[in-house]
Formats: sequence, structure tokens, C-alpha cells
Amino acid sequence: MCKTQLHAFACRLVLSGIATLTAALATCLWWPTASEAQTPEIIPLSEVHAGMHGYGYTIFAGDQVEKFDVDVIGVLDNFMGPKQSIILVQLKGAKVEHTGVVAGMSGSPVYLDGKLAGALSLKLGQFTKEPIGGVTPIEDILNPPLGAGTAPAAVTAKNSPVMANGLALQQIESPLIFSGFQPSALQPFASQMQNFGFVAAMGGTAPAQPDDAKLVAGDMAGMVLVQGDASISAACTVTAVTADKVYLCGHPFLSLGKLEIPMARARVVTTLASDLASTKIVNVGGPIGTITGDHLTAVTGNLGKPPAMVPLDLTLDAGGGEKKLHFEIIDNPKLTPLLVALTTFNGLSQNNLYSEGTTLRLSGEIRLQGHPPVEMENTFAPGDSMSPDALPIALTMQNVFGRLFNNSFETARVDHISLKVKSEPGHQSFVIDSAWLEKGEAAPGETLKVRVLLHPYRGASRVEETTIHVPDQIVRGSNLRVMVSDAELLNRASRGFAAGSGGATGLDQLIALLNRERRNDRLYVGLFVPSPTMLWDDKELPNVPLSEVNVVDGRPAPGSVQLLRESLASESSIPLGGPVTGVVSLNLQIR
Repeated sequence: MCKTQLHAFACRLVLSGIATLTAALATCLWWPTASEAQTPEIIPLSEVHAGMHGYGYTIFAGDQVEKFDVDVIGVLDNFMGPKQSIILVQLKGAKVEHTGVVAGMSGSPVYLDGKLAGALSLKLGQFTKEPIGGVTPIEDILNPPLGAGTAPAAVTAKNSPVMANGLALQQIESPLIFSGFQPSALQPFASQMQNFGFVAAMGGTAPAQPDDAKLVAGDMAGMVLVQGDASISAACTVTAVTADKVYLCGHPFLSLGKLEIPMARARVVTTLASDLASTKIVNVGGPIGTITGDHLTAVTGNLGKPPAMVPLDLTLDAGGGEKKLHFEIIDNPKLTPLLVALTTFNGLSQNNLYSEGTTLRLSGEIRLQGHPPVEMENTFAPGDSMSPDALPIALTMQNVFGRLFNNSFETARVDHISLKVKSEPGHQSFVIDSAWLEKGEAAPGETLKVRVLLHPYRGASRVEETTIHVPDQIVRGSNLRVMVSDAELLNRASRGFAAGSGGATGLDQLIALLNRERRNDRLYVGLFVPSPTMLWDDKELPNVPLSEVNVVDGRPAPGSVQLLRESLASESSIPLGGPVTGVVSLNLQIR
């Protein structure tokens, strides 16, 4: 009757009079048998029908896998897509009737007639009085339907179809566990995380244990996105383990398809019951393998060695000594830019680096496999608005990584990220008030003086002077434009709405472009000539024929074709030691 050592031990307790028969039976019924945990017999969807009774396994607290009952309400054919059905069930038992379907419960194995029927993956509405959920059939989990790589909009939480009384059958949330993050550090990125479908949850990390990799159905496993001095992980319930193959969630995490991110053991601290959204509070433990697939019907992984991650070393220098933080981030084109921004912002905002009278200087490099490093250097000054002072640094990092990962040349493989943020006394920032030329006309080949009136932060205005050269080939009689501006506005004027490749023809050229990019602590003067330039993907086509100009007409066209009415002929700059903002345009007649 009791097949495992644990079962046999419980039975011996009964025989010795230490425990009651009821407790022994409960132990035998509530713990997955060895066959269920490793080599489950499955029941095909064709044999599932309304009125069947069964049970499932999940963890509500600690490491104890607990049993709950299920009743089959019916089968929803083609619900997830063509030939992708869902088993609609009602959960039974004191705990599930108290908590409802819980975030983190997705993947909980469901058995009918003692055979594995599938994984709990969907829940019906919010504030419902009865815990009703959807089960992904086990056949679709073990053998995903062709093309099952992306969840249809009809079953994602943020795009659920409205049903009677506002109810919807939607994907059970997989808690995204932030450890070492304050809520204020997540707020600036809330909209981006919502677009990914992330649901932030309480939790932390747990030390690795020798039995972390000994998974059974009903245990929890995590998908590690960031680890180190702060961590970000997601957690789901394990549906089945066959040899070293792990199936969990019963639905996609982010529909990323094939991937390689670390898989870790997750341990439940407790389950928080809520009328709005019950959730498991989870600690993520030691690494146990690699998540290899993220598809419509399941997340899959292999037990063993986890994949390498990208090291991020962040040094904070506030003048009284340095503080070093170390993180490791997954290498994924869709997620890494956001994760780098989140991790950097959190590291900065949780430390006393800045105040009203300081300026922050960012330096460092991004080392890539087989390519020159991307050099980081910029300056930031806290403003008077309520926007977090560290946010511009984080967004700068996100922008750079977005351009690296979304380049059209080759996959960027990052070896290491090294950043240093130094806090210097004195708020250094400047606004461009006005500008003027020494004269309103010039000849081809002439160099003109340009004077600029700047207003420093809470200081007296001052005048800076530079020069601008008129190229020899400029046609006499032309009317040119002199643009006095900050780095960002000059970038926009000279590149239009084009993607970040900016004329690069390969990843090395893109890195060179990033390294030459204008810095925000300089004042720039650019001379523009009325010569149309077409930007087509990564190519710049100057002197475009009039016929093509009429087609594009200066507006974004299908694809990435853009037209600039002007071309940048020359430029100069003045280093100022702090961020510069503003723009002034001047006319220059060529005689």
C-alpha cells in the first residue's frame, strides 16, 4: 500500500501506535508517488469528459507538496488555437477554496483516473466565489503543437476577452520575484514590465541545498533573470520530470521560444490569500539547470549545469570611498536592455550618491566577444523635478543595449559590463539662452565665430565662444542654417527618426559610432546645408533624386526609409563639465 520509504515509514508509525490510521492514509494520498514524479502515465484528452474526479499537487508553504481535488467541468475544444484545447476544472479542498487559484500555481500537475492529465495554467476571473481553472492537456505539454510558440492574445491577462459579469479565462500569473529591490526602484519601469506581462511579487533568495535538483511533480522551479547583490526570478510549479527533462508552468513565461537561461529551485515561504489575487511568496534557491524552451503549452528545461550569464560590476564613488556591487544578467535581446536598466537604477537609487548640489559622472565599458568594447562616458545632474535622479543613467544604459542587441548585422555577445558612477560636489548644468554669429554672411571656406549665452544652474549667465567652418564646396547664394544645441537635439537633426545604426555597415562600425556619439556635457554648433539625404536601413544616400524626394516627402515611409531635408556639413563643440540643454537656430547667407 505504501510504496516509497516515506510511505512505509508513515505506515510503521501507525503500527507502532505513534500515529493514527487517518494520518497515515493522508500521508500516502498527499505525496506524489514515484511513478507520478518521474514516469507518469498519461490520460489522453479524448478520454477526458465532464464529471470526472481527480486531484492535483502544489506547494502552499515550505517544501511539502500538498494535494487538492478537482472536478472536470468540461473540455473547451480549440480554445488556445486550432487543435489546442483546455480542460475546465473546479478545484476542491479547504486551502484552494480559501485562496482560489494562486499566482505561482501554474504548472501544478492534475491527475484523472490516477493518470497525468495536464497542468493547471488558467484561472477564471477575479473575485470569483469558486476556484475554477483551465488545464493544459499533457499531450500538448510533452509534444507542443506545431507553431505553439506564442500565447494568443485571447488568453493573456492584459488582453482577456470580456465574458459575463466581466469574467475572463486568463493565464495564471508567474510571480516575478524581486530580491534586493525597493518598490520605488520598479516604478519608473512599471509600464515596460506590464507590457511583458510581469507581475511583481514578494520574495527573496535561499542558499543552495544538496537536494535542490531533486524535483518532483508539484515542486517549484524558478527562471533566473538577474542574480548577485540583487536578483530577479520567476517561479512556476513543476508538472512532470522525465529523466533530466523538466516541464513546468503549463503556459508560456514570455513566449520567447528557444532560449537559455538558468533554472533554479524555488521554495515557498507561504501563500498569501487575497480576494483580488492570491500569490505564493517564494525564495529562489540554488541553480539546477537550464530553461531551454518557452512555448504556448509549457516552459521546459534540463537538469544539469546552468548557462553562463553576463557579469555586471557597478562601482559607486561618493567621495568617501567606493562601494562595489556585482550582478549577473541573462543574455537575451528582448530582456537584457530592460534588466540592465532596472539593475543599474536600483543599485544607484539605494545608495547615497547624489543630492541637490552634486553631479554624477558615468564611465565604463561593455566588452563584446570578438569586437572592440563600447566605451561609456556621460554626465548627469539631478534636476528640480520629481523624476528620480538616477533614471537618466539607467535609460542611457537601456538605450545602448537596445541598439547593440537590435542591430541588423549579427548577434551581439556580451562578455562583461563594467560601470562606475562618481558623485562630484557642485551642480553643473547649463541651458542655452541665445546665440549669435559674428556676421550674417560668409564665403565658402571661411571660418566664423559663434557666441552662445548660457545660463548655469543657479548661477550668473556667461558667454562661450567657438567657431564653425563653411566648407569650400558650398554653393554661393545658398542659405544655410547654424544650429546651436545640446547633443541629443543635434543627433536628432542629423539622423532624423532613423534607427540607431546611423549609417553603420556592421557591428564594429556600430560600436565605433556609439563610441563617437556626442556627449551631453558639451555645447554643439552644427552647420546644415539644404541637401536632401535619404536614410534607408543602415545606409545614408545623399543628393537623392527629386522623384524619390516626392515619394518619401520628409515623412517616415514603410520600413525604415527616412528623408532629411538638410545635411550636416560641419560642427564644433565646447566641453562644459555638466549637462547642456536647449537649441537656437541661426541663418547664414553664403555670398
